Amino acid sequence: MKKKVIIMGAAGRDFHNFNCYYRNNDNYVVVAFTATQIPDIDGRKYPAELAGELYPEGIPIFAENEIVNLIKEHNVEEVVFAYSDVPHERVMNNASLVNAAGADFKLIGMNNSTVKTTKPLITICATRTGCGKSQTTRAVVKVLKEKGLKVASIRHPMPYGDLIKQKVQRFAELEDLVKHECTIEEMEEYEPHIMMGSIIYSGVDYEAIVREAEKEADVIVWDGGNNDTPFYVSDNMINIVVVDPHRPDHERSYYPGETNLINADVVVINKIDSADPEGIQIVRDNIRELNPEAVVIDGASPVSIDKPEIVKGAEVLIVEDGPTLTHGEMKYGAGIVAAEKYGAADLVDPRPYAVGSIAETFEKYPEIGILLPAMGYGEQQIKDLETTINKTECDAVVIATPIDLRRILKINKPAAQVTYELQEIGHPTIADVLKDFC
Repeated sequence: MKKKVIIMGAAGRDFHNFNCYYRNNDNYVVVAFTATQIPDIDGRKYPAELAGELYPEGIPIFAENEIVNLIKEHNVEEVVFAYSDVPHERVMNNASLVNAAGADFKLIGMNNSTVKTTKPLITICATRTGCGKSQTTRAVVKVLKEKGLKVASIRHPMPYGDLIKQKVQRFAELEDLVKHECTIEEMEEYEPHIMMGSIIYSGVDYEAIVREAEKEADVIVWDGGNNDTPFYVSDNMINIVVVDPHRPDHERSYYPGETNLINADVVVINKIDSADPEGIQIVRDNIRELNPEAVVIDGASPVSIDKPEIVKGAEVLIVEDGPTLTHGEMKYGAGIVAAEKYGAADLVDPRPYAVGSIAETFEKYPEIGILLPAMGYGEQQIKDLETTINKTECDAVVIATPIDLRRILKINKPAAQVTYELQEIGHPTIADVLKDFC
């Protein structure tokens, strides 16, 4: 008899684990996915075109809070936990719930969830979302291109639209963002690569993706999402992991970020310029305990702003990256740092002005406080974000998202864009650790 399985996910790692381990496995039948973190995923299907010949009707996706009923209804024997950036305690809370319903609880390791690439590979992961993976990835790509190597970056999945159309996506020009109907969250990850003249892939089927990328690249760079583990492995690879001293001890208390830290060849301690010395030391001690052989790079994330004159002395609304504020649990980011650096008089609370899905986000994540998360998983949510910004009574808007929202939204008040890049402090640097690579 085939073992009945449910995969708990968030429209990313769950689909990948299925593709790697379950899609063509006659010993199992996946009866459902569950979804959390990402809005409007539940109620859909993982389509038959991607699920394979064992699943001619596809696989339904339900809300995570239906997990107990699903286990009992389908006599499920095994539940696989397959999403990231959650406290260890929450993982075990889910395990308790699943075990109490009668099913086994499973975490799939990297041997059964990685695709081997024929190319040299550099992976950039983190211990939490919002640590600074993207700027580290750009620094790695820059070094590799200066060595004369052809680079293809592959981004952790962000399949918020038509999954069949998103099977393999390639982004090389800004027009590709329109072609693939990208959300704000997707544009935030892809656009910086395009602007630096680099190619980035993403999608749903990561074996198909890497085979396309291998055709035009000397080196593959894995640009991770959240604090997830890499999707790829190679005989010639370096694992780089970014940690955040603003959230000390999270590197050993969040899943699967601790796995990343233990597995790292290189650890980048980012944001040293704005973190407390005590937090920095806690992170150093944890690195030394969990992975004493890792090379450690000290990094800063200095901020600049394109219109400092509209910030000085002003009451400002801060707009930050959505996932970093929500499940990333950051209490402040580059926008706060920039507002303080450039002399803002006060920060304005957007919550009284929030509408629609933005108001719902504040209700779901009350710890966000007075920062506005740039949520934009769909057209309506983008409209809600624009309306919330325009209703908020303030002198200026400070945009601290990886892309310039002024290009997407019609903002009815002065707005300034914050930028930040990785700045290595002393040695070793990214260039040092990649000196002999390839």
